[in-house]
Amino acid sequence: MLPPSQTLYFEDLALGMTETYVKEVKSSDVVGFAEISGDRNPIHLSEHFAARTPFGGRIAHGLYTASLISAVIGTRLPGPGAVYLSQTLNFKAPVRIGDMVEASVEVVELVEKGRRVKLACRCKVGDTLVLEGEALVKVPGKPEGY
Repeated sequence: MLPPSQTLYFEDLALGMTETYVKEVKSSDVVGFAEISGDRNPIHLSEHFAARTPFGGRIAHGLYTASLISAVIGTRLPGPGAVYLSQTLNFKAPVRIGDMVEASVEVVELVEKGRRVKLACRCKVGDTLVLEGEALVKVPGKPEGY
């Protein structure tokens, strides 16, 4: 479960700030993601089909794993009010049902003009890097008198 939301304004951010979210991938999550996204590839839904693939069993959708990064950005760093501008994703290894995924974001660049923040994004299962990329988000400034 995510810790309570926190709102960080552009002025609150500093290079190296990091937040992390850990979530167990459940079969019901993968089935629900298939319903929401419309991606019903049997590699995600059918153990019988997936057993015959190089993965040897069901794997989670790559974008399900990436959505855990969105959870960190939208609730913790920078938090509510942050708006995604772009995201790159490089999938490194499969995520399986039952895996504990650790999604983390780190502030790597602050751009005053437009209050933009570049975030390094990573997802790991144990010591294995399963996803990495970069996000660019727009972050609100502190309200007047705050």
